[in-house]
Amino acid sequence: MAALGTMLLGQAAVAQSVDAGPTLASVRAKNYLACSGNVGSAGFGVPDSRGEQQGLDPDICRAVAAAVLGDPAKVRWTVLTSQMRITALQSGEVDMVARTFTWTHAREVAAGLQFGPTVFFDGQGFIVRKAAGVNHASELNGATVCVGAGSTNELNLADWARTNHIQVSPVVFENIEDTRRAYLSGRCDSYTLDASQLAGFLSSLPRGEHMILPEIISKEPLTPAVRKGDAQWYDIMRWTIYALFNAEELGVTQANVDEMLTSTNPDIQRLLGVTGNFGPSMGLDSRWAYNAIKAVGNYGEIFERHLGPNTPLALPRGQNNLWNHGGLIYAPPIR
Repeated sequence: MAALGTMLLGQAAVAQSVDAGPTLASVRAKNYLACSGNVGSAGFGVPDSRGEQQGLDPDICRAVAAAVLGDPAKVRWTVLTSQMRITALQSGEVDMVARTFTWTHAREVAAGLQFGPTVFFDGQGFIVRKAAGVNHASELNGATVCVGAGSTNELNLADWARTNHIQVSPVVFENIEDTRRAYLSGRCDSYTLDASQLAGFLSSLPRGEHMILPEIISKEPLTPAVRKGDAQWYDIMRWTIYALFNAEELGVTQANVDEMLTSTNPDIQRLLGVTGNFGPSMGLDSRWAYNAIKAVGNYGEIFERHLGPNTPLALPRGQNNLWNHGGLIYAPPIR
């Protein structure tokens, strides 16, 4: 991924039409984007042998780094548990959180965060051992359920149990690895988590011994976030993600983005900075979106690379498809 940095346009060019706000100025002064890392969630964020994060969420961070600094390798990862995410962002330890982060009212209003476009529409589910003979969540009455602390999963479990008059005993852990180990050791009858992450967990288990129940008990819009109070940085994060959505819709890929620079399609010209002043209006180079797409590809490419049919998760696009293909992924136009 580091080699891509030398291929990108506009690395040193800084738009002069808009002054850099506090976060953009800080990122440029450090010459890296401080972004959240994950302890380990297959498809969404897993450290490789060099400590580099790999997955959908890290690629969102790389896209922002490429848009701002011209180089997707200029990201410094801070591995965060679910409980640490909010305070790390509030304190300025990280510039952005992209870590299977559910967008909620409390997090946006009371915690002072701002969420960008949802990058994965998810929902909470349950995994059980097949030998237990449980086929539906309604059969978990009296069960012990492993759940992570500091996440929406804990509250969702309590709400679901109360609403459905089901008695469960939560067993709460701060670290996702501790939660998984507890379930595997038999300490819990079930483990509840976002269904996409359960799919990743299931792919690592002995085939045929465990199953994910069909019920989804919550809405989990997984969405990157920044601190409130810096409108420019919020715009940069949000429109970089929208650029990845628009690129997929327009057929602009990591492989053909250079050819697309000569496209006569006005939408593609504006996206890639051939026409318009969209990057400079945010304090960025005109090729901000080009740099992001060249670094990580469009949204569909990111999805296929980490979650698609050739990965252990093999998740269907479903509601995470483009709006014009039956999904919920929708971006405002760049114009």
